[in-house]
Amino acid sequence: MTSATHARRTTDRALLPRRPRSAVPAVTLGVIWAGAAGVLVLWWSDTASVVGAGEWLTGAGRITGLLAGYACAVLVALMARIPLLDHSIGSDRLARWHAMGGRYTLSLVLAHTLLIIWGYSLTAHTGVVDQTTTLLRAYPDMLKATAAFLLLVGTAIVSARAARRRMRYETWHYLHFATYLAVFLAFFHQLSNGADFVADRPAQAAWYTLYLGVAALIGWYRFLVPVRRALRHRLRVADLRYEAPGIVSVHLTGEHLDELGARPGQFFRWRFLAPGLWWTANPYSLSAPPLAGHLRITVKEAGGHSAALARLRPGTRVWAEGPYGSFTAARSTSWKVLLLAGGVGITPLRALFETLPGEVTLIYRARRPEDLALRAELDAIAAARGAVVHYVVDEPAAYSSPLTARALSRLVPDLAAHEVFLCGPPGMTGAATRALRGAGVPRRHIHHESFEF
Repeated sequence: MTSATHARRTTDRALLPRRPRSAVPAVTLGVIWAGAAGVLVLWWSDTASVVGAGEWLTGAGRITGLLAGYACAVLVALMARIPLLDHSIGSDRLARWHAMGGRYTLSLVLAHTLLIIWGYSLTAHTGVVDQTTTLLRAYPDMLKATAAFLLLVGTAIVSARAARRRMRYETWHYLHFATYLAVFLAFFHQLSNGADFVADRPAQAAWYTLYLGVAALIGWYRFLVPVRRALRHRLRVADLRYEAPGIVSVHLTGEHLDELGARPGQFFRWRFLAPGLWWTANPYSLSAPPLAGHLRITVKEAGGHSAALARLRPGTRVWAEGPYGSFTAARSTSWKVLLLAGGVGITPLRALFETLPGEVTLIYRARRPEDLALRAELDAIAAARGAVVHYVVDEPAAYSSPLTARALSRLVPDLAAHEVFLCGPPGMTGAATRALRGAGVPRRHIHHESFEF
């Protein structure tokens, strides 16, 4: 090790921040649960007594309906792309909360529907079918509620993992917008039929505030901010460069790009204003540290959208929504860092490799040597900062290495003392996480951000 390298590492070690864990995830969950408790208080305050099986079932239907209505607003808010939540919690974690909450919400909606019909039929001494017909004909906004119910069920079906695997990201993305229409239609039914709202003006005002507030967040962060930034930064495609078979880097230029506040490891949702591409925005990570007038993404052909990027022409206008994600140096609290990449998962890690402070080791796994994109850049960065790079390929077998705790420990001595940034295909990241845990790396020191839909 040269004296210059040693001096740099000593300085980096002294400057490495000790960042406390963000309180935003815990506070966010606390606010969500407090809101749910408030919904239960609303039901309790409006219920004088419960007598008989019919009223018990109807009361349970009211509770599940109130919770379902509240959960719909929360689900939409989680996907509003609020910077504070996105940068502190992470886009993938918010998506997991949204998916889990969606399953609970659908269960509440189903329970609400069945319990209300059953409870009303017992109270009125009618059959379930007759009571369903009465509800649809005699109660206001019930047809809207029925349409909302069908839309929510349909969205749940296309969101199931088995269904998602059979459709393009763009198709799934636009079908998912049916959730907004379902929430809109169900809102009127809640206020016109909900016993907790009909004669309670403060409750109505609180519900309007909740839903209008969420709508304002969606309108601002999902629509107005992207349009404003597109007009401000005027992004364009500057150049295309092929990095490996089926992998291309898109270089972009624009104005005032430093104002975006992008950090290595983050991603944008890119909308290229070219035929066949303008109607959808797909997530791609920055593959180099952002500069004042230059951004770069590196994309592997994995579908219609990504394949079309290789045919872009210089000068094509681009809208970029972001930056998003918490897969950044802000997560790092250790001097020793391992970057573990699989395939095109190298893109955010390449940007972090250049900028992360500390003693950094990179392991880059690919199928064949020619699939190792950006290799020349990685070698240059490693030489400049005195870092270590290990290239592992499946073919030829002489250069392969199993993704196990023992194999990783051979490549990275003292692996358990490292903080790990992990990015790659789902199967690879799952195996890597198990191997890292087997090698003694604490779960809190394994950072991973998934772009699965």
